[in-house]
Order: sequence, then structure tokens, then C-alpha cells
Amino acid sequence: QVDLVESGGGSVQAGGSLKLSCAASTYMHRYCMAWFRQAPGKEREGVANILAGDGSTTYTDSVKGRFTISQDNAKNILYLQMDNLKPEDTAIYYCAASTVRPYCSMSRVTYNHWGQGTQVSVSY
Repeated sequence: QVDLVESGGGSVQAGGSLKLSCAASTYMHRYCMAWFRQAPGKEREGVANILAGDGSTTYTDSVKGRFTISQDNAKNILYLQMDNLKPEDTAIYYCAASTVRPYCSMSRVTYNHWGQGTQVSVSY
């Protein structure tokens, strides 16, 4: 069983920055890694994803130009650099991995491994 463990969440003021990390407990051959988030009373939504093979990335429109997803393949760690944070970014952020489907998507069903989540709170 592969565990994904997120870290780096916290509370910041609008305009601030946070960097999330996601570490896998064991090596896994994954096709895609992604970040999702879930705000209170809302559905979990895809934020960004990165194809493990060529590093190509995709972002949801609301975070383009502010968030950057990256990966350290040697350390098996996924990152999400979040700049110019807004109150609407407040949510629990989840790391996800696909080891079965050989592609990335913003759909939850693509991913078969999930972390426990880390809280990000952005105040005015």
C-alpha cells in the first residue's frame, strides 16, 4: 500500500505564499501526480497535475499564473508552490497519484492513491 503524505499547509494573509509537499511512503511507478482541493460545502476539484514522464503540467483556470506544480523524481516528492494566495483558495489540499491510468486529468476517478489532506487558510 502506497501512502501519500502532504505537508506545508497553514494560515496566511491574502497575497502571501505557501509551498505544499507530498511524499510517497514507497516508490511507485506513477503516470500522473496531481493536487486537488476541497472547500467547505463544495466538491473536490482538480487544481494542477503533472505527467511523470515528460513533466507537462495542467492548471485549473483560477490558479493559472499563481500556482506552480513540480516534482522531484529522485526523491519521489510532489510540490505545489502557491503565490498571491486569495481567500477563495482556502480549502483542504490533497495529493493524488495515478498508477493505473496512463494520463492526467482533472477528474478524481483518474487517481487511485490519495493523501490525507493539508489545510490551507487564507484571510483578508
